[in-house]
Amino acid sequence: MSDYCFSTHIDQPIDAAIETLKTILMRHHLGIVSEVNVATIIKTKLDEDMPAYRILGACNPKMAKSMIDEIPQAGALLPCTIVAREAEDKTVFDFMDPEVVLGIANNDMMNRIAADAKQRLNAVVADLEAL
Repeated sequence: MSDYCFSTHIDQPIDAAIETLKTILMRHHLGIVSEVNVATIIKTKLDEDMPAYRILGACNPKMAKSMIDEIPQAGALLPCTIVAREAEDKTVFDFMDPEVVLGIANNDMMNRIAADAKQRLNAVVADLEAL
């Protein structure tokens, strides 16, 4: 565990686990707006194999717009990143801590949004762990 993310895992293969994650995110008014398949990129560019590893961008459009309206450069800190990776027959999710990342802006409104986002992501983790 690091000081910039928190993690959980579920006993599902990565594709099923990501679908489960998407469903749970929607319950908390979050969605996936981007997905990077790192393992495929490494295979294509370096011809090397690695376990499944995807970088997902989670977002609540209303929260994102509020931040961008306040500080146009805030988009450089968005979206909230979630890593999905295979490890020992399970899928691990590593969630970016939005309070740490958005806290670098040193803006009260962004800090409030970061706290809300973290609360939502913690609820997602709790739902995943309840499966």
